Amino acid sequence: MDVARLHRNLNDILLDLKRAVERYAVAEATGLYSLAWSQVAEAPPSETRKQREELQVFKKVLNSASWLEEGRRRAAAADVRQEAPTRRRSTVRPGARPAEKRASGHVPRREAEPVKDTGANRPPSHTAGSGSRTPARRDEPPLLGTGQRAEIATELRPLLEQTARMGATTTWSRIGKRLPVLPRLHRDDQSVVLWLVDEERREGEPLLCSLVTVGDRQMHPRFPVIAEQLGLACSGTAAQQQMTWSYAALKAHQYWWHRRPGHG
Repeated sequence: MDVARLHRNLNDILLDLKRAVERYAVAEATGLYSLAWSQVAEAPPSETRKQREELQVFKKVLNSASWLEEGRRRAAAADVRQEAPTRRRSTVRPGARPAEKRASGHVPRREAEPVKDTGANRPPSHTAGSGSRTPARRDEPPLLGTGQRAEIATELRPLLEQTARMGATTTWSRIGKRLPVLPRLHRDDQSVVLWLVDEERREGEPLLCSLVTVGDRQMHPRFPVIAEQLGLACSGTAAQQQMTWSYAALKAHQYWWHRRPGHG
């Protein structure tokens, strides 16, 4: 991975995003924001920490009701300006025949009727032909893109650090209440996001993903797999996995308790 080139691309995108925000170009800014996150996801968090912080600032602007309203107002005004010259140029009455045609008695040929759209030439939608051999469950949300997962993991990590300082655990439903813009996640996306939170933790840092539980502070069923992928041995019997998880959560509480703001 060429980190220098990635930084150049990201900085160019962020500059274009800044300009789009200043112009209240809602659609353009939204597209550039998604593009930036897809680029950020290509590098470890330590290499893109500055860009992630900038994107989190941009997100507050993009979600601002006043900014969105001004963007809609400007877009509507631009549409009116584009339509006005067209209306002024159109001076022929509907159905009127040109004078020379009436004099010669020639009746203009009728335009061919529009062909009904059967869908044969219509471009495929995003949902059709997704490449999955097995259809997704109806109650399961669609999988997110790489950039969206990286964005969610970046926002989730501080929340889990705060949870650890409180000596508590949390669930995805509680996380959704703390992060109102968080979409409902596919179970596979939940696992990937938790993995991304701890992907590049500093040496000695425990797994924050251990703090996301199910039910009444019960181990998340996918914790053993996520822990193994992050380098923490968590195989064996159910009892051994439970013990590994309990110790990981305890270590997270102890580690972040001593890193509270103002703690000596």
